[in-house]
Amino acid sequence: MIDNILQQLTYNPDAPLIFSSGLFLFLFLGFSLVYMLLQHTRTLRLLFVTAFSYYFYYKSSGFYFFLLAIVTLSDYAIAHAIARSKTATQEIENSKSINRKLKWLVALSLVIDLGLLAYFKYTNFFAGMWAQMVGANFQPWDIFLPVGISFFTFQSMSYVIDVYRGDLKPLPSLLDYAFYVSFFPQLVAGPIVRARDFAPQIRKPLAITREMFARGVFFIMIGLFKKAVISDYISLNFVDRIFDNPSLYSGVENLLGAYGYAMQIYCDFSGYSDMAIGIALLLGFRFPMNFNAPYTSQSITDFWRRWHISLSSWIRDYIYISLGGNRKGKVRQYINLIITMLLGGLWHGASLNFVAWGGMHGLALALHKWMRQNIFHHDKHYQSHGLRRVLAVVITFHFVVFCWIFFRNHTFDASWTMISKIFTDFHPELFLQVVEGYWVVFAMILFGYVTHFIPDSWNERCVAVIQKGDVLLGALLIAIVIYIVIQVKSSEIQPFIYFQF
Repeated sequence: MIDNILQQLTYNPDAPLIFSSGLFLFLFLGFSLVYMLLQHTRTLRLLFVTAFSYYFYYKSSGFYFFLLAIVTLSDYAIAHAIARSKTATQEIENSKSINRKLKWLVALSLVIDLGLLAYFKYTNFFAGMWAQMVGANFQPWDIFLPVGISFFTFQSMSYVIDVYRGDLKPLPSLLDYAFYVSFFPQLVAGPIVRARDFAPQIRKPLAITREMFARGVFFIMIGLFKKAVISDYISLNFVDRIFDNPSLYSGVENLLGAYGYAMQIYCDFSGYSDMAIGIALLLGFRFPMNFNAPYTSQSITDFWRRWHISLSSWIRDYIYISLGGNRKGKVRQYINLIITMLLGGLWHGASLNFVAWGGMHGLALALHKWMRQNIFHHDKHYQSHGLRRVLAVVITFHFVVFCWIFFRNHTFDASWTMISKIFTDFHPELFLQVVEGYWVVFAMILFGYVTHFIPDSWNERCVAVIQKGDVLLGALLIAIVIYIVIQVKSSEIQPFIYFQF
C-alpha cells in the first residue's frame, strides 16, 4: 500500500498531474486545509504555496522543475540590476553607457529565457530543416519538452521587459517573485498573468469573499465539465478517429470532424483556464479572463480579442509593438501583423503546420485591417448588426475552422486530404446517418456552440445562486460535476492539449 501511495506521488510521464484528475482533487483538499491554517502567517503561506507549486510542476515534468528555478533566479536578479541602473541613470548626466548596460541586461534575460525555450522546443525542428537543406540524414535527438515551458518563460520575460520600460518596479523579495512565476493554477498552461496585475495581490491579507468563493466554484464546475465531459468525450469518440485517418471518411464526416475539433480545443483550453481562474479565486487571487465566446466573433481581429486573450495581448505588447506596431506606416503595420502571427504560430509548436496556421491568421488580420480602413471605412469599435452580423460570424467561424485543420494535423498531406475530401467527396446523404450513429457526440458539440450565445447575465445569476448558499452547496455542486465526469471519462488520462505548447 505504501509503495502504491509513493508511486502515485512521484513523477510518472504517462500520468501528469492535471486539474481533472482524482489525485489533484485529493491533493488540493489537503493543500487547502494547510493553506487556511497559514492564512495569518503571510511568509509561511507564500513558502508553502511556492513549494507546492514546484511539486505540482515536478508531477508534470519530473526534475525539469530546475528550469523554472533557473528562469526565476536569473530574471529576478536581472530585473533588480535594471532597476539599480535606471536609478543611476537619473543621477548621472552622461548616461549612454548605462543605457547600453540596460539593453545588455534585457538581452541577457532574453538569451536565457529564449535559449531554454529554443533548446527544448526547437532544436530538432531547426536541425531537421538544416539537414534537409544540406541533404544530410538527420535523426531527431531525444529531447524532452517540459510541460508549460512556453508559459512561464513568457511570463518571466514580460516582467523583465516591464521593469526595463519603467512600467513596473521589481518585486521586493525573491520569495515574492518565485511565488508569482510558479503559482500552480496558471503554471503549466496559463493564462499568462502579468506581474503588474498579480504582484499587488501577493502581500495583501488573505481575504476570500463569498462572491470569490461562489465565482471560484462556478468556474471550476464549468471548467471540469468543458474538459472532462465535452472535450475528452468528443475527442476520443469521434474527432481523433477522423483526423487520424481522414482518407477513410467521406467529406461530410471530415467537415464534422473539423467542427468537432474546433469545439474540442476550445473546451479543452478554456476549460483549463476556467479551472485555473476558479482555483486562484478559492486561494484569494484574481486572474484576468482568457476566453470570451470566441466563436461569436464578427472578424478575425475580434476573434483574437476573445481567444487566448492573455497570449494575444502578450504578443501584441511585446512582439507587435516592439516591431513598430502601427507607428511606421500602413505597409509596415501589415507586415508587423503577419510577422507577429508567424511567431505566434511557431510558439505553438516546432512544426511548419503551426507556422502555416499562424501565417494564415496573420494574413487575415492584415487583410481585415486593410478592408476596414480602406473599403468599409469603419473605426475599430464598429459592430455590425442583423443579417450582416450573422454573415460576419459565419464567415469568421469557418475561416477559423479551416485554419484548425492545419493546426491539428501533423502533416500538410493530411490537411490537404481532409480539404479535398470536403470539396470533392462530400456525400451529404450520409449526414443523418453519421449524426444518428454519434448522436451523443453531436449533442455535446451542439451544446458547446449554443452556450457561446448565453448572456453573461445568466452566468452572474448562477454565481449569485451559489453565493446565497454556503460551502456545502459549493462542495455538493462540484461533487455532482465530478460524478458526471466519472461516468463519461475514459480509463486513460487525457492531458490538456496546450500542455504540448
